[in-house]
Amino acid sequence: MAISFSNLSTFFFLLVITEFLNTNMSTTLASRQRRDTNSLVLGLRHSRETLPTPTANSGAKDHSRTTASSTKGQSEASFAVMEPLRAVRDGYIIPLYLGTPPQVIQVYMDTGSDLTWVPCGNNLSFSCLDCDDYRSNKLLGAAAIFSPSHSLSALRDLCSSSFCIDIHSSDNYIDPCAMAGCSLSILMKSSCSMPCPSFAYTYGAGGVVTGMLTRDTLRAHENVFSPNLSREIQNFSFGCVGSTYKEPIGIAGFGRGALSLPSQLGFLHKGFSHCFLPFKFANNPNISSPLVIGDSTVSSDREGNFQFTPMLKSPTYPNYYYIGLEAITVGNNSSVAQVVPLSMREFDSQGNGGMLIDSGTTYTHLPEPIYSQLLSTLHSVISYPRSQEMEIKSGFDLCYQIPYTSDHNNNNASTTSGDYPDFLPLITFHFLNNVSLVLSGGSHFYAMGAPRNSTVVKCLLFQSMDDGDYGPAGVFGSFQQQNVKVVYDLEKERIGFQPMDCASSAASHGLTRNPNFVG
Repeated sequence: MAISFSNLSTFFFLLVITEFLNTNMSTTLASRQRRDTNSLVLGLRHSRETLPTPTANSGAKDHSRTTASSTKGQSEASFAVMEPLRAVRDGYIIPLYLGTPPQVIQVYMDTGSDLTWVPCGNNLSFSCLDCDDYRSNKLLGAAAIFSPSHSLSALRDLCSSSFCIDIHSSDNYIDPCAMAGCSLSILMKSSCSMPCPSFAYTYGAGGVVTGMLTRDTLRAHENVFSPNLSREIQNFSFGCVGSTYKEPIGIAGFGRGALSLPSQLGFLHKGFSHCFLPFKFANNPNISSPLVIGDSTVSSDREGNFQFTPMLKSPTYPNYYYIGLEAITVGNNSSVAQVVPLSMREFDSQGNGGMLIDSGTTYTHLPEPIYSQLLSTLHSVISYPRSQEMEIKSGFDLCYQIPYTSDHNNNNASTTSGDYPDFLPLITFHFLNNVSLVLSGGSHFYAMGAPRNSTVVKCLLFQSMDDGDYGPAGVFGSFQQQNVKVVYDLEKERIGFQPMDCASSAASHGLTRNPNFVG
């Protein structure tokens, strides 16, 4: 989840950033800072814990509203978008085709925010503070930067547009137009034609982007196999960002606000689905999985073996997706279960509580005391020796030394995949409506490196919620959504889960370049 600041000058923003740097922000990207209820920051918390990243071979004139121009002869009711999702080290990226002619920009998919933004300018003018560790990543480095000057259809949004009002957290056009410099007489005539003022947008644990709200043509594809079968979305509104802090590439917001990608495509009351590839395919350009937005999202899945849990509505934060967690089971014994507090499935009078499902948060976060109770239960049923050295090094709280022999290779386990066979207990999440989701192998305990001396070290990739009394009580992160097809049925206000081998499914749909692919 993210927020924007409406009344901060660029000068003040620079002072804030300077203060951040002077105080050497030591919090991780998975932590959050306490803010007032009007400044909730939840979204895009990418992890920087040290995990072994697999290699590639390891497996307009009216600016006050959105105009979606449909391809001639096609029915709006049957329109659906399908784009390829690719795994990177701390999330999942999709391509955006922006401008005329189209420029391809890779961005994170983030269900925990609304704004879609891309880096703008050129390699010299775009700046990202504290992003050095990303520059060596070739896949992210190829994300590209959008150049408005090279697009025939790019233009600045107006201060009176509904999107400008939204990005500046206002309820009328007067605020942003006054910031833009319009006189009172012009404001009273509702005739201000100044561009939308620059904005600042923040993400969890201090990520910040600043830029200008821009309109351009977005090309959405109806089939990943037919690039020419696309639909032009004219006057698509997005952030053209010139500088960021800890945010190296762009973000596609999939929240429920007016600025979000599904909302601007006209699918806010329909839905979308994804099947996140396992982490062992991170940074592998040879495989992707389909992200489907629109009508076929739900209709094609009604025949499947889905379990649906209701979406919960926060009275304070209605643009985000919440589900209710009732219990956590360790192993096959239902008696070894952690009953979670009511705050994991209910909201208080301030709108705090519930479990946020967020593709922009890498790891699942649980509040105390349930987090510590889960660690204690796991430790009581696991007989392997602890690796305190790895716990200190990685920042994870529960790591074990797992025996490893060459016989494990017979199970087709990749030496860089992190999913070495083991006998660790299963972890099952129990959501409202009797929905039980068993976390797939490699999405709870993960190998932190290649085997050494016939031993591989695995860590539990959960984290504690730093501020469980504020905002969501917990977060269901993308790492725990691996090998699960997730459907956001916005029409019926529910979220569906179906365990699935996402890599094999992608291969069966032709989304891998390797004909000899083995998942």
